[in-house]
Amino acid sequence: MATTESSRTAKIARKTNETDIEVSVDIDGTGAGSISTGVGFFDHMLDQLCRHSLINLDVRAQGDLHIDDHHTVEDTGIAIGQALNKALGDRKGITRYASLDLAMDETLTRAAVDISGRPFLVWDVEFSAPKIGTFDTELVREFFQALAQHGGITLHVANLYGANNHHIAETCFKAVARVLRSACEVDPRQQDRIPSTKGSLA
Repeated sequence: MATTESSRTAKIARKTNETDIEVSVDIDGTGAGSISTGVGFFDHMLDQLCRHSLINLDVRAQGDLHIDDHHTVEDTGIAIGQALNKALGDRKGITRYASLDLAMDETLTRAAVDISGRPFLVWDVEFSAPKIGTFDTELVREFFQALAQHGGITLHVANLYGANNHHIAETCFKAVARVLRSACEVDPRQQDRIPSTKGSLA
């Protein structure tokens, strides 16, 4: 059975002693979303991910923010990855690969993705400060590590240059959004086939 627009949705609820998270995705959406994690900068980044991927994304997260943002950010990445993995199903008909150089003012970031079923992250991004406002910059990597691991995707992200740490982080989210959009799209020339000579991307 071919992948259809109506089938590529999923909901995930994940509750631990540290976080309580609900995520829903619609891969064939319009970029509409409702994001609430209690971490303002992270909400802003997830809005970028939603808008530029055209994946509808609803996220409700409550976490132990009295400790720090780490568990909330990482566990949200886990839940979004699980939801994407579930919504993609057997990955029949998808384009699978995509890459992009994304510019924002003085910053240029490259992202490439293979929706392979094999999780792997290559991260070549450095920040010149430990925080953007109150947000720990190291958590940007933690989010994408969790997303790749639990989404079953190979993801490469490299910041080629940039000066403003907000811009560097934002281009990471926007670039990943755009490659996810392209790679998740159904290829009309092979919509009834899994794009692998192995016959499986599970």
